[in-house]
Amino acid sequence: MKLKFITLFCLLLNVFAFAQKKSKADNYFFEYAYNDAIKQYNAEKIKKPLTNQQYLNLADSYLKIREYKKASEIYADIYEKDSTLSSAYISKLLIAFNKLENQKDKVQYYLTQAKDRLPKELIENSDLNSEILANNKNIELGAYIFNCTINSAQADFSPAFYEDQIMFTSGRPKGKKEIYKPSGEAYLDIYSGKIQLDGDVTVPKVFSKIPTSNFHKATPFYIAQLDNVIYMLSNADGEDLLFDKNGKNTLAIGAVNDRGEFRYLLRDLSTSFYYPFYDGETNKLYFAADFEYGYGGTDIYYVYTNNGQIMSAPVNLGPRINTPANEIAPYIFEDDLYFSSDIFYGFGGMDVYVSSIQLDDSLSIPVNLGDSINSDKDDFGFIIKNNSRDGGLLGYFSSNRSGGKGNDDIYGFKLKQKPGLKTIIIKGEITNANSGKALSNFNLWLLDENGSELRVTSTDVNGEFEFEIPYKHTYTIKASKDGYGIYNKSFSVSKEEAERAQLVNIQLASINDVVEEKYNKDVLKINKLYFDKKSSVITAKIATELDKVAVIVSSFPNMKLKIESHTTSKGSNTYNLALSQNRSEAIKSYLLSKGVSVNSIVETVGYGETQLLNQCKNGVYCLEFLHNQNERSVISVLNYDELVK
Repeated sequence: MKLKFITLFCLLLNVFAFAQKKSKADNYFFEYAYNDAIKQYNAEKIKKPLTNQQYLNLADSYLKIREYKKASEIYADIYEKDSTLSSAYISKLLIAFNKLENQKDKVQYYLTQAKDRLPKELIENSDLNSEILANNKNIELGAYIFNCTINSAQADFSPAFYEDQIMFTSGRPKGKKEIYKPSGEAYLDIYSGKIQLDGDVTVPKVFSKIPTSNFHKATPFYIAQLDNVIYMLSNADGEDLLFDKNGKNTLAIGAVNDRGEFRYLLRDLSTSFYYPFYDGETNKLYFAADFEYGYGGTDIYYVYTNNGQIMSAPVNLGPRINTPANEIAPYIFEDDLYFSSDIFYGFGGMDVYVSSIQLDDSLSIPVNLGDSINSDKDDFGFIIKNNSRDGGLLGYFSSNRSGGKGNDDIYGFKLKQKPGLKTIIIKGEITNANSGKALSNFNLWLLDENGSELRVTSTDVNGEFEFEIPYKHTYTIKASKDGYGIYNKSFSVSKEEAERAQLVNIQLASINDVVEEKYNKDVLKINKLYFDKKSSVITAKIATELDKVAVIVSSFPNMKLKIESHTTSKGSNTYNLALSQNRSEAIKSYLLSKGVSVNSIVETVGYGETQLLNQCKNGVYCLEFLHNQNERSVISVLNYDELVK
């Protein structure tokens, strides 16, 4: 098979390692010679069975050279045998099947199979993006995209704004500069080009403000507030590369000021740092790194700074952004975080995603920018700004898509509005209305205006929940749990309001909070209903208690009630029977007027003086308070046993 070219971009996603390995195949693999590694692994397994890790290396090699069928077969075989397979390799399994024609059902199969072995955020991200991409017209950007003049036959990538120019990374030859063996190109260097009126970038030249080096310099970013350029470079001491104890050389992030003074910002001989971005509003320095404690390959982190000085340990953006795959190239524009990932639910290798930064600094589900920007190859290094010339937006990104001039090329684009499908975040918590205690494992459904199910979730251990969906003007939330009431409420939200997360805090009572045993029956917990003497008129105090009943029934729509009223023995039996019946009917009428369904009230009875609670019957002298004990109206719950389950 013809040797396929491995892009410099892909190389930068891997560790720069040359440690001594146990086999020749392993050496090839860790030197990125994937075709040679495949041949050698297949030769070695004839003589001796490969280890699990070597089989995974073989699958990774097939994945790198786009032999997705062979990669998927190995990943799937190991998945079935190894119940401890990491989420990073499960993600690669999904990527491989996602690339194959007529194998999309396998993606869903393994997603379902591995649900408990993958982060819940990954499942949610996958569900939303699959829904979006299935209806790609929702994210049609109408973008005008063009290949920039500055591109060469080598790798050109990672554009960054610099005054009226673009800085970028290139592997183009420059004099007698040493060749970097894994790529066959020159060591990476930083160049600049002039932005023309039409957005094209021309006149490429070496960016002279960065100190010279014999090794990699790449992925620059200009901090206008500090007049500093930050960039990635090989860990070196003068003309000598630095290696850790395992023989690994990594990439650091350094800065050069307006006086040409250089200093390292992020440096570790065992960890590589990539794609720095500085947010002037928060003084956070963002970057990608391959720390061992991350979520997968490269993750996106940030550190706090003070005038460019690092003031904190790295903070991982968390599983909403970072996945078992590789995330790189963070860029923030107008409270939106753009970055690239090669996670399985995209179009190709690397795709560009956007996530909205909320007021509480939480991040929305990253949304794929669609095929106006993304292709079936690698698309990354996305930057964007307002275009003062035409009132729209101007931006650039890198891609190795078909039709380019060389390896990775820089593409420009023009848009009329910000890219990315507008979503809406609905989140909150469910607590016990009586105790205020958080209610975990509470089921919630999000419905559209027609009652169709959009999402299903449940509260976490803190009683919290969150939905995120493509923007809807109207939606309904339902929540229920055995032994508790049901919440069912509709909301409307404008697109402007949808910029902020919609907070919905729900209080629900348990059946035992609203029902008690009294008079040898299950009755609603309300204060005693005091009618005026010889009256069946609903007083203000009675109405207050019945309003509580209406709320309870709205939470327990399946509740079946029996309304019964009793009188004292004073007066005739006939009169008392009629009075009690009238009182029960009055209670029913009031409840119906408050929205209680007629189906909820099974029976309405007046017992008169036939069910006295004491000996105060006709002809027996009793004190007034003893007579009053017999005058009562109660609302019984006939199906308590059913509701409590």
